[in-house]
Amino acid sequence: MSSALRATLRTAARTVAVGTAALGLVLLGAGTASAHVTVTPSTTAAGSYTVLTFSVPHGCDGSATTSVALAMPEEIIAATPTVNPGWEVEKKMEKLATPVDDGHGGQYTERVDQVVYTAKAPLPDDLRDTFELSLKLPEKEGAKLVFPAVQKCEKGETPWTEVAADGAEEPEHPAPYIVLTAAEKAEDGAATPAETTMSAAPAADASGTAPGSAASSGSGGPGVVGWAGLVLGAIGAASGVTALVRGRKTS
Repeated sequence: MSSALRATLRTAARTVAVGTAALGLVLLGAGTASAHVTVTPSTTAAGSYTVLTFSVPHGCDGSATTSVALAMPEEIIAATPTVNPGWEVEKKMEKLATPVDDGHGGQYTERVDQVVYTAKAPLPDDLRDTFELSLKLPEKEGAKLVFPAVQKCEKGETPWTEVAADGAEEPEHPAPYIVLTAAEKAEDGAATPAETTMSAAPAADASGTAPGSAASSGSGGPGVVGWAGLVLGAIGAASGVTALVRGRKTS
């Protein structure tokens, strides 16, 4: 093997090694960011109906989870939980100072203040679960909706209730949140609510982030598409080295 070929191979090997190390750091960072309770919306379009998927990835310092209480923002009037066979669910209501039109000829006189899930059997620390809520989003593009969560365990509890100021670092126990985007438009230019479907809420991973989801908490690393691109890039680099070696041998 010529010295020029050996030098080329060494350079290519270093390039692949650096890319692999970078991919490892990205995956490690995503794993670290996934350690808290997160929320993934099926849509964040203002005025739309959405299905919010809350992810609980672990217990409290090794202790099994017994309940999770999700507080609703004041802008949310009604919420419909999806049945989860392993949990009892309770909606805690709050009286409204002023009744609100329900859009169907009636009025809301109270709103959902909290949705509390109580485990029928404690959820082990090394297992995860998700909870789904269907609700209508406010018609205010750019609004940040925060859903403070309190996770109680057999020993201790973890309040996921901290909210960072704009531009500040993420707190130790961040509250799940979403940011509303522009309202969806019909072909004639009029705004139209998105249909609420169970299939519209993709299964959240450990970080609570689903493929293609709009602004939501827990997005500490690239999504599935980003990871796929990194992996394909590493494969392409390795293929290039193989082609180079074969080309040198045949020349």
